[in-house]
Amino acid sequence: MSMEDDTDLEFSFTSTSTTTDRTFTTSSSARSSLTLSFNESLLLSTTTVPATTTTLHHRKWDPHWSAIKAVTDGNLHLSHLKLVRHLGTGNLGRVFLCHLRDCNSATFALKVIDKDSLTPKKLSNVHMEAEILSMLDHPYLPTLYARLDVSHYTCLLIDYCPNGDLHALLRKQPSNGGLPLQAVRFFAAEVLVALEYLHALGVVYRDLKPENILLREDGHIMLSDFDLCFKADVVPTLQNNRVLRCHKKTRPTRNRFGCFRSVDRRESDEEELTEFVAEPVTALSKSCVGTHEYLAPELVSGNGHGNGVDWWAFGILIYELLYGVTPFKGGSKESTLRNIASTKQVRCHVADREEEGAAEAKDLIEKLLVKDPRERLGCARGATDIKRHPFFDGIKWPLIRNYKPPEVRGLVIKRTKSQVAGVVSHNNKRCWWQKLSNFTKKNKINSSGNYYQNLSFRKNNNSNYYQYHYVNSKGGKCALV
Repeated sequence: MSMEDDTDLEFSFTSTSTTTDRTFTTSSSARSSLTLSFNESLLLSTTTVPATTTTLHHRKWDPHWSAIKAVTDGNLHLSHLKLVRHLGTGNLGRVFLCHLRDCNSATFALKVIDKDSLTPKKLSNVHMEAEILSMLDHPYLPTLYARLDVSHYTCLLIDYCPNGDLHALLRKQPSNGGLPLQAVRFFAAEVLVALEYLHALGVVYRDLKPENILLREDGHIMLSDFDLCFKADVVPTLQNNRVLRCHKKTRPTRNRFGCFRSVDRRESDEEELTEFVAEPVTALSKSCVGTHEYLAPELVSGNGHGNGVDWWAFGILIYELLYGVTPFKGGSKESTLRNIASTKQVRCHVADREEEGAAEAKDLIEKLLVKDPRERLGCARGATDIKRHPFFDGIKWPLIRNYKPPEVRGLVIKRTKSQVAGVVSHNNKRCWWQKLSNFTKKNKINSSGNYYQNLSFRKNNNSNYYQYHYVNSKGGKCALV
């Protein structure tokens, strides 16, 4: 593929409307020959969303906006972009890696949709995706930098995620198995926050699966593909609720020798909280769309479904991230759908894993995979109730953007200075004196005090790890993690 000529660039490809082997669809695939031409006559018909009118508060630091403003006069045109390579093909169009012609470091994903090759139903999906992308302002959802309508093409310029998707990451694990439980907790927490935001906008996603969870260069997630979404009314409310809180209290206890020792006892008390709830509980659709292994029972029946399909899919996602397979998978699509529609509950093997927190994972999955949506966790109050589940204990939700992603085989992470220690682990009970012992051995600290004068330990309130402070002989204070 040669792209040296900037004035008359033509890129031809043959597009087949393809889906993954898990995507449920009733339409047949049609082949069409598409030509994407970057020439002057085509560029004259380009209309765009002016980049300068878009304000994304959480992305003001994003260098992509600065690069766009530096090379454009306020409107982004195809002439400003240079295609690099083809990334993949979806149900609606193809996605290409591209960058600004005068700035190679500003890379994007360009989704190209040939409207002439789509059915009226799929055209409505294109409009839905473009509308939803224009609404989004969230760190775990894509930024729409521009929409370009060129001839019979619609081009959506969004974020590029170099680490692929969670489905590809699962395939890189030994024996195609699941991820470590801590990694599952991390990715599930970020997906939960993204779904919470979508539902607060009245958007029911309906296409949650590992293939649609992309991985940014910093290891955090980004949901993609919003063509199967539908919108509903949502009424945000503030609700006062009494919540049962469990916490540890240390009490001195006298033993039979008359000595006192500290004993940790878990106590619980009620606390009244004012919580923000924005869940589209009145959402209703009868369209049967999505990936067959992730379809909820009410969606399979065709009698109508609402926001609960996303929380069912969330339970399937956690199960697949843990085990590399979905719980209702059968020998064929038909048998999988029969398993989902049956009255038999999911058989969860999560507790068989030799990891702390497996029992909590099992309990969460079982509460999400309740076949009656009226009894399913999340259907009434959304992510507000799911966040309180013990599986997510220790997560400081306001700080989740700055958590360090877990180290997972096949995931290359670009570290940032703002990242803090990852999600608190149920099995992260390594004693502080073990960490201190390793530190003293590494730095050869001796009892003469030449290396330190004072050593203290404190819990960092802004993150989920302990800091170990010491003052060296020169008065300098250092922090050890």
